Amino acid sequence: MDTSESSSTDPGTATPAAENAETAPADPPPRHGWRRWAMDTRPLRIPAYRRLWTSTIVTAVGSQLTAVTVPKQIYDITHSSAWVGYASIAGLVPMVAFALWGGAVADTVDRRKLMLVTNTGIAVTSLLFWAQAFTGLDSVPVLMVLLAVQQAFFGLNSPARSASVARLVPEAELPAANALGTTVMQTGLVAGPLLASALMPVVGLPELYLIDALALCVTVWAVFRLPALPPLGGTAARRAGVREIAAGFRYITGHQVLLMSFLADIVAMVFGMPRALFPELAAETYVSWDPDFALGLLFAAVPVGAVLGGLFSGVFSRARSHGWMVIGAVVAWGLAIAGFGLSGNLWMAVAFLAAAGVADMVSMVFRGAILLSAATDEMRGRMQGVFTVVVAGGPRLADVLHGTAGAAFGTRAAVAG
Repeated sequence: MDTSESSSTDPGTATPAAENAETAPADPPPRHGWRRWAMDTRPLRIPAYRRLWTSTIVTAVGSQLTAVTVPKQIYDITHSSAWVGYASIAGLVPMVAFALWGGAVADTVDRRKLMLVTNTGIAVTSLLFWAQAFTGLDSVPVLMVLLAVQQAFFGLNSPARSASVARLVPEAELPAANALGTTVMQTGLVAGPLLASALMPVVGLPELYLIDALALCVTVWAVFRLPALPPLGGTAARRAGVREIAAGFRYITGHQVLLMSFLADIVAMVFGMPRALFPELAAETYVSWDPDFALGLLFAAVPVGAVLGGLFSGVFSRARSHGWMVIGAVVAWGLAIAGFGLSGNLWMAVAFLAAAGVADMVSMVFRGAILLSAATDEMRGRMQGVFTVVVAGGPRLADVLHGTAGAAFGTRAAVAG
């Protein structure tokens, strides 16, 4: 793919990332002193990747307004953390099914077109979230149905979006590109909850959904301006069905490094992501603070740590032992979450969650790099489909586990346990 500004704005057939390395500006001179610790921004020299990256800046904030508002609305209706967990299952099942299918689709069609359709679907769903809140429906079943539809579109979108990165940047810069993309998303996870907690008492829940829908329009426009991303080598069109999905799983089992990276993340997320308990912790444990303020801090703490890790990702983004980096990050995550569960002070709890966020950033960077570099382009969509299931599905299983355990044994015991 030609990385000139004109070719990145006009849809056309994209070529492998190796050609980007030839046409992109020369690498800057080596950085010295504190600069070598800072984020590696080399992938931003490539216009197409830069457009994909910048498209997430505003919409990352908007999406988190909905991510905070949905559990808040459900908790306000039911006053039960268990229902918050059950709502996550309502989104998990379609997300899993459509992420697996979406990965197979992403390997057979133009990934840009697939992203256009699915981002539009997510935006329409956000408008429906606004409509139900604006009319005062207050129906948990309706919220669950909308969440299921939204997550189905997300499942279709995410594999295509993630798999496209390897077509836009050279392989050597994949860890840096992952750090850049993850830092933007985590920045949204910081700003979104804080903005939500500030806006909730001022504008109300319906307007938060509407802001998300408007932000998603920016993403649709940015994706429209990307180059075409059809299968490489003129691969003949094929049906994306069960056989192709099964081939993806066989590919994983035949590549042990991919399998172990998935398993490590599942363990970390399912047993160590207590976000379903955040509303109850904010309302009943940290009683000396305003509940909305405490809730915003809890949701933002892990992303704050991840952003800090991303800003100083030059420390680790050039590391070669990717597997060991993943293992160390998972262990550090578990220790930090256990410390959070034992903390009765809000600021101490936030500090432990932030430390967990740094570990999560390191894990995400190297798991993503392993996945994109170890898989061929014709398999990347399916690999990213499984990756999406693991990354998004693990925390949702954790929501059910922690929400149910919190209702039975208490919130802090559930987290530390």
